[in-house]
Amino acid sequence: MDLFKRIFGKKGPAGSSPDGVKTAPLDPSTVARTLLKPLQGKVIVGLAQSTGIERTHNEDSLFVLQGTAAGLDTLPEFGLYIVADGMGGHRSGEVASSVSVRAVARRLCEDSILQLLAIDPLTDVVPLQDLMRTALEEANQAVVDRVPGGGTTLTAVLHLGHQVTVGHVGDSRAYVLKDTEVRTITRDHSLVKRLEELGQLRPEEAEVHPQRNVLYRAIGQGANLEVDVFTLPIPRDAFLLLCSDGLWGVVPDQEIRRIVTLAQNPQVACEHLIDAANAAGGPDNISAVLIYFPAE
Repeated sequence: MDLFKRIFGKKGPAGSSPDGVKTAPLDPSTVARTLLKPLQGKVIVGLAQSTGIERTHNEDSLFVLQGTAAGLDTLPEFGLYIVADGMGGHRSGEVASSVSVRAVARRLCEDSILQLLAIDPLTDVVPLQDLMRTALEEANQAVVDRVPGGGTTLTAVLHLGHQVTVGHVGDSRAYVLKDTEVRTITRDHSLVKRLEELGQLRPEEAEVHPQRNVLYRAIGQGANLEVDVFTLPIPRDAFLLLCSDGLWGVVPDQEIRRIVTLAQNPQVACEHLIDAANAAGGPDNISAVLIYFPAE
């Protein structure tokens, strides 16, 4: 899909000045010369969050760090994206999600992203999957120590160069989205999903099961945590979406795909996704981080 259309739509940008005076659309060729070239071939990120309609406070946490560098020593594009959905009484959920996100972000930044910027980088580099697993295990221990009774899901994506490494616990999700494709790349650690995998529930039954949000694996729920970690090539000319179940639990996958692929840019897409979840009742907190990876 043409990047100019993703950002501005078919007619180019238009708007009004702060004092309400309408402005005419810029000439598309001018926009292309002044704005399109710097963005060509770059990763673009959007994010949005809402407490929802039925909840009184927000237990979700998210984290976004994106960077690129050019010059004599050009660095690969890099980014770190995390979504966590906390749970537990007496506001333990929001503390658990915040603690876990900070713990994961700190470990991954220190041992991967900051190493890219080091003048004398370490020679003994920890494999990214091992680093991701360690980061989530440390987050689990931090929540166990600091938030008794609290827990959280967590889905983290570390982008370095031409690949992404994913760490996942719980039922927040990561999707790959294209014009005609929507694919969940994480596995829900829920009892209902497990019953579906065992053939004891059909997918349509799982969607409406009263215990569909009961997790058998979450950060903060025990000293020994099993985490899902894997690495993929970046999805070219496609989107990577991280979201809490406040989005995917009420907005069908194909509607998520439609909203994302028709939006002008990732930020607008995230805002529309939040609107769609709230329009569907907004029964839970909603978080979305959307990353667009260009064709080349």
